[in-house]
Amino acid sequence: LEISSLSEKDILVLRLDLTDRSSHEAATNSVLKHFGKIDVLVNNGGRSQRSLFVDTNLDVYSAIIELNYLGTISLTKYVLNHMIQRKKGKIVTVSSVMGIMGAPLASGYCASKHALQGFFNSLRTELTDYPEISIINICPGPVQSKIIQNVFTENLAKSIENSGDQSHKMPTDRCVRLTLVSTANDLKEAWISDHPYLAVCYLWQYAPTWAWWLMNRMGKRRIQNFKSGV
Repeated sequence: LEISSLSEKDILVLRLDLTDRSSHEAATNSVLKHFGKIDVLVNNGGRSQRSLFVDTNLDVYSAIIELNYLGTISLTKYVLNHMIQRKKGKIVTVSSVMGIMGAPLASGYCASKHALQGFFNSLRTELTDYPEISIINICPGPVQSKIIQNVFTENLAKSIENSGDQSHKMPTDRCVRLTLVSTANDLKEAWISDHPYLAVCYLWQYAPTWAWWLMNRMGKRRIQNFKSGV
């Protein structure tokens, strides 16, 4: 309000729990009642993971899928119904480079992001009669945020002890700017990352055998650092 020409009626903030799927229809209707339309949905809710599969309770995996995947497609369903009626809109989903590769200590997180990639790539093919509805997948690499402090661990009650240094990660404002550029240009998929992470994405896409070899070497060191508390 201080830096733009917007007024209070141009802004509506609703509390939302992605895991409370029964509330998503009402939330969507509240937005439509206030604004009359929804032009863009940005799916940006989720939690990451830092734990080895052999040490992790299965209810952690259930919680990851419930939040990252099912919660996202639930909200999308109600918003998409409106966009189909208008024959126009953009659905932007913040996936991850983990949605196109595998990495140690994040098997559940990777699984949820792979699920999102598969779902929205399939959904896009179901909307060919609506060329003005865009399905846009954003795949960030490491970005400076609080996602590390809130990761899932071996069990639902345990939090991470050491979030580590984040200075090497992409600044949040640059990731946001590139996401907006991708959205404005209706890119179907955008990988937003610095090297060497971006180079690894290309390896997974075009030379998976080399990617597996590299990830095995990097993964071994990553697991050793994790076990030693680094």
